[in-house]
Amino acid sequence: MRRIGILFITIGVVCLGVFGYQIIGHEQSQKQSLIQAEERIEQGANTQGEADQDIEETIEQFEAETDEAFATLEIPKLGKILPIVEGTDPDSLDKGVGHLSNSVLPGQGEQILLSGHRDTVFRDFGDLEIGDTFVVQMPYGEYTYEIRETEIVPEDDTSVIREMGEEVLVVTTCYPFHFVGSAPERFIAYAYPVSE
Repeated sequence: MRRIGILFITIGVVCLGVFGYQIIGHEQSQKQSLIQAEERIEQGANTQGEADQDIEETIEQFEAETDEAFATLEIPKLGKILPIVEGTDPDSLDKGVGHLSNSVLPGQGEQILLSGHRDTVFRDFGDLEIGDTFVVQMPYGEYTYEIRETEIVPEDDTSVIREMGEEVLVVTTCYPFHFVGSAPERFIAYAYPVSE
């Protein structure tokens, strides 16, 4: 009986070690991505200041490479500034908030889709409410969006990804927020541009 107890304690310690290692790895990747994003934003601001290029032309021509951290997402209520990385594959989501490559970017007048893990970048996401804001800092400017509605959909519901006829920041994460294992649903926040 004592050996079984020791075995369970050993398994528990190993599991905690692996979990701790993964958390530290995610945090390091996110810190590096945030530095890369801030450098890209600063570079864009400097280029914009030097060039005579029209801002609308800059917005339309902007591109990011897959896995590149190119912008930041600030969530004022949670006191977080997170890197936005191009792509929603597992490698991109390990580095920060993923931007769905098929969706547009701020200032381009359609659906902008961002996604992140509930247990890394979007920890405490359940504290957000209607009226809270997201601030996206791009290399060509800052965009503020206010959450106007939320919904919960099954994990395989792709109807969320669609043309909306106007600029909408759609932010998704797994749901329930404190679920152990692969979550069966997705929490969707729809945020609309705040007039300057």
